Amino acid sequence: MQTRSPKYRAPSLLYGDLLEQINPKHPLVILSKKIPWEEFDKAFASKYGKRGRPAKFTRLMVGLLILKQMYNLSDTKVVEMWTHSPYFQVFCGEIKFRWDPPCASSDITHFRKRIGEDGVKKIFELSVKLHGDKILEKEVVVDTTVQEKNITFPTDTKLMCKIISRCRKIAKEEGIVLRRSFTRELPELLKKIRFNKRSKDKKKIKKARKRIKTIAGILIREIKRKLPKDIYPKYAKQIEVFEKVHSQKKKDKNKIYSLHEPGVYCISKGKEHKKYEFGSKAAIAMTKNSGVIVAAVNFERNQYDGHTLPKVLSQTEEIVGQRPEVAICDRGFKGKSKVGSTKIIIPKSPKKGATRYQKTKMRKRFRRRAAIEPVIGHLKSDFRLARNFLKGTIGDTINLLLAAAAYNFKKLMDQLAFFLFLFIFRPFLQKNIKIKSR
Repeated sequence: MQTRSPKYRAPSLLYGDLLEQINPKHPLVILSKKIPWEEFDKAFASKYGKRGRPAKFTRLMVGLLILKQMYNLSDTKVVEMWTHSPYFQVFCGEIKFRWDPPCASSDITHFRKRIGEDGVKKIFELSVKLHGDKILEKEVVVDTTVQEKNITFPTDTKLMCKIISRCRKIAKEEGIVLRRSFTRELPELLKKIRFNKRSKDKKKIKKARKRIKTIAGILIREIKRKLPKDIYPKYAKQIEVFEKVHSQKKKDKNKIYSLHEPGVYCISKGKEHKKYEFGSKAAIAMTKNSGVIVAAVNFERNQYDGHTLPKVLSQTEEIVGQRPEVAICDRGFKGKSKVGSTKIIIPKSPKKGATRYQKTKMRKRFRRRAAIEPVIGHLKSDFRLARNFLKGTIGDTINLLLAAAAYNFKKLMDQLAFFLFLFIFRPFLQKNIKIKSR
């Protein structure tokens, strides 16, 4: 594993150093100097062996992961953009401008799998610690959101159709001759469901749906019966999911909503425009005044908001180094007044004997609590939290941590750019103030 940065190469007569050709005050260049890349080299060195072909530089792969999430790009697009942008290349540790892609887009996927949840958590921790003393606040704001999975809106008929197509695919791969494939009957049944929406045709629709479910059951049993014993273990998990989906009813708990993502669950957050969301619940904690995200936890099962607090506060303590004294939450966390040594505050009417100062203090606290709502909005619209394309529950956790890390890096980058602006234009601003005062 090549864990060090690329060696410096002397500039040629025609082409100079890349740093000499770009703006050294660009926020990405400044951010790249702030990040201690050596820590990633040490953390991920154990993930690689000495045998085989040399791996890509750690800085390159971590840099691509950060850039992908910060600029809301896919794996393919970030590699493509890297060849266009000299600033992307400097951020990833290049000294000379390169025309060829740094790696295949699949290498980013393999790197994510290699470092796993712990490696991504290391990137998130570093993004928090770069903010220095700003993270050492005694009060945090906590809220939950839904990280939607990249699946279609599930309906029973749609799931049955997918089971039928999967069973046909298994039969084709293993050379199983089906007694009947139902290739002609199924499209006719789907036409009845789609185009007969009038009230008098409800019986026809119900009958068609029932028939599709019957066909799915026939194919599952036939595949299970005809698969050879030595090959059956290869498809055992798939068939188990098929059987569970086929047997589940409308009001059952722990239903499966997707064949390729069985871990997805249904969440209702009471939104007017979106009654149900299918994905996983995520809890976010940020510092009250500085607005740095200090904890991001994904949950495999749907939980009441108040029950998410222990994990969120534990992660905050682990990353920041101290446990917050106060956690400000919304009314969805009702029922919890204290978790460990942390006091939980939710909006409520002031007590009769409360002073004006106490009322003002509480009002300011809850106004500041509302600041986490646009932060979650930015995580979704700008940092790839709106729809998760990574597979499995591990993919949910990795996507959430990378989104939170990207938000922290972008926040730091904006602050560095602002301070640089003040440093450059400070003399002009002072002159203008003096002239106006005269």
